Amino acid sequence: MKYSILGRTGYKVSCLGFGAMRLPMKGEQVDRDLAIPMIHRAFEAGVNYIDSAVMYCRNDSERTVGEALKGWRDKIVVSTKNNYLGEDEKAWRLNLDNSLQRLQVDNIDIYNIHGLNKKNLDEAVRPRIIKWLTRAKDEGLIKHICTSFHDDNQALREIIDSDFFDCITIQYNLLDRQLEDGIAHARAKNIGVVVMGPVGGGKLAASTEALAQLLPEVGRIPELALRFVWSNPDVNVALSGMSTMQQVEENIALATERKILSGEESRIVHEQLDRLKKAADLYCTGCNYCLPCPQDVKIPAVFSLYNQARVYGLWDHARKRYADWRKTMPQWNQGVQPDSCTECGQCEEKCPQKIPIRQQLKEAHAALSSCDTAS
Repeated sequence: MKYSILGRTGYKVSCLGFGAMRLPMKGEQVDRDLAIPMIHRAFEAGVNYIDSAVMYCRNDSERTVGEALKGWRDKIVVSTKNNYLGEDEKAWRLNLDNSLQRLQVDNIDIYNIHGLNKKNLDEAVRPRIIKWLTRAKDEGLIKHICTSFHDDNQALREIIDSDFFDCITIQYNLLDRQLEDGIAHARAKNIGVVVMGPVGGGKLAASTEALAQLLPEVGRIPELALRFVWSNPDVNVALSGMSTMQQVEENIALATERKILSGEESRIVHEQLDRLKKAADLYCTGCNYCLPCPQDVKIPAVFSLYNQARVYGLWDHARKRYADWRKTMPQWNQGVQPDSCTECGQCEEKCPQKIPIRQQLKEAHAALSSCDTAS
């Protein structure tokens, strides 16, 4: 297992981290008989970073991690997250107290604001939450103030330059490289970088013709995805949300060798990815100029899924994700669906690429709702 220093935290962390978001479930709870042996196997192989959150696995992830930590606590860097961004410090503190109790620890090594963005930085963190975090750190309940992040490079740079955080957990993978500049900036400021979704939340687990052509000599796309992330010298940990023992064993084997891409392999992969991204950008670059939609249709999000399918061949993942969105995401729960477009045309007037959005929304909805394989 390869290790590096996690920025200013000083922790020596394994290149592979255990993401406790997708633990095997048994009804409404984590299946301990499967999950705990998986976590222990990772620990035995040298994985010393585990990440959870209050709501993961139907609020049962932290409890499971806490049980798995027995006998291992002094060897493992424990990370979890607090998603409360409101104005009541007692509610925020309740999340922290619950995490400490569930994890069965006296303190938490990496304590994250969950899913920080520019808006939350300005409206919640600066006015109050950083003060709550600092108080908790002074009390010895948390060791390092950290955050997970969902926004763009400009917001990432501002968050880094705020100097609030010792470590940042961000999205980065073969198909999502937009934060490479911010990742480099974080490392330059000696802020630890943990990558979530190195295999794209599972979408890179399936091989497609487009992805297989990136580097044909690498037999499996998940291997290429991890090697790609580990090849970035500014990344400390790649978190893998493992849900089976087979995934644990496969990832351990890769992490033990930690083969990074050679200079030539990296050049080839980046050239191929740039080519595919240009093809995707012909459809929609995700600039968001089309928003807001009077019907609240999330146009760029729909097109992003559609592009993943028709450019990268990830139809199964895109359709499953689309179905999940329509069942669970707030905008769908409010009855707002892509096929609710009234064809007012306001989006097309604002689109700098002059995309026929109304027609393409119909095509996207039809293709992503279909059970047939598209090409």
